[in-house]
Formats: sequence, structure tokens, C-alpha cells
Amino acid sequence: MTQVDLNCDLGESFGRYTLGLDDQVIPYITSANIACGFHAGDPEVMQHTVDLAVASHVQLGAHPGLPDLQGFGRRPMKIAPDAAKADVKYQIGALQAFAPTHRLHHVKPHGALYNMAAKDYDLAYKICEGIKEVDPQLMLVGLANSELIRAAKAVGIPYEQEVFADRAYEADGSLVSRSKPGAVIEDSQVAVDRTIKMLQTHQVTTIDGQVISIQPDTICVHGDGVKALAFVKQIHQALTAQGIDVAATQVK
Repeated sequence: MTQVDLNCDLGESFGRYTLGLDDQVIPYITSANIACGFHAGDPEVMQHTVDLAVASHVQLGAHPGLPDLQGFGRRPMKIAPDAAKADVKYQIGALQAFAPTHRLHHVKPHGALYNMAAKDYDLAYKICEGIKEVDPQLMLVGLANSELIRAAKAVGIPYEQEVFADRAYEADGSLVSRSKPGAVIEDSQVAVDRTIKMLQTHQVTTIDGQVISIQPDTICVHGDGVKALAFVKQIHQALTAQGIDVAATQVK
């Protein structure tokens, strides 16, 4: 039976501002990427999100981003690889403090940091090096076929190659920028069908019609859209109906 992890970015509320449907989405996912205060989240939100995930037996993952609350971590910044490494270690440590009796499962960089590291090997290597220095068993979640995966292999940490249910791909395997038309797939059935096809064929059709190879170890679904809950339910049900085991990867 094919197995796949279903992950979602959570804990992105801040102070009086609520973002996402965390408490409703979490029963349908297997891994949570929890914001660590740099791009979103705050200490109370982090604690609440950890408690939600633990109660639902969902794996805990750190979701470190660039220090950019106003831009939600989606604006590229010039950052030295060593500085990014330190930032990632800091954010992992912050999340660990809220889960003292539960070992973290993975680390998934957020937004611009994720996309920058997917193309910049030196940046990706330092991020992976930082993860290993915190816990060599912590798994990196990174864009399939990207420099993040190459770096994880070189550093010697476990990794999952991530695919996106509702994002369009460029011919080089990168995600289409959100600033471009068609970057986000709005039709939930189209997103579900292409996700199942990725799992069955290890291929995806790019925005310009090319077919490229892809390794789908974990699927990212977003929990902050208007139709987020319905979509997460739909994709979970569709995967199960296809005989696909929705479960997190177990790390030693």
C-alpha cells in the first residue's frame, strides 16, 4: 500500500489576529508545520497549536521563516547562510520549549526561505546543518528534487520530498510564484486529481504543459483559505478511497 504524509502549515495567528482553521483542519492531517514567531505565530499561539497537534496525534514540526511578520515571510531577503542557520536553530529551539515531552518530527522552512533554499545550495546546506546540530534525527521537509533535498543528503539527515496539492509547478520543478496567474489551483477537484496522479505516476504536469518527474513523500495542504477545510477533507477522503495510507513517516 502506498503511504503518504499530509502536512499543513499551522499556528500562524498572531496576538488578536486569527489566521487559518487550525482546530478544524488538524483532524485530517498527519503532520503540522508550526510557525515559530519569525514570520507568524507568538508564544501563546505556539503552545495552543502544539496542544492541538498532540491531542490529535499529529506529528510536530518546526516551520522556521524569515524575520518578517509584516510580509508573512513571503518576501525574499538577503540573508547570509550562517545567519539563516542560526535563525533556524533558534526557531526550532523555541518550538521544542513548548513540547518538552514530545520529540519534534521534522523541520520545514517557510515561504521565501523555503523557495530561496530550494534553489541556493549553500543556503540549503546551512539550514540542514543547523537542523542536524539541534537533532540529527530531525527530518527536513523540502521541495521535491530541490537543493534542499540535495543538501539533506549531503549533511546526512532524514528528509521527505514535498509536493503541493494546490500549487502550480515551473518546468524546473520550482513552484510558480504567487505573483503570477495560475500559481494557486482554485478548483479543488483538479488539485485532488493531480495529487493522486503524482502519487501513482511520480510525475506532474507543469504550468507550461511539460511533464516532469517528482517524488511525493509528503503532500502540503493549506489551511488558511476560504475553502480550506472542505479541501483538506476532500483530499483526505480521496486518498483513502484510492487505498493510499495517510500517515506520517516514522523517524528513528
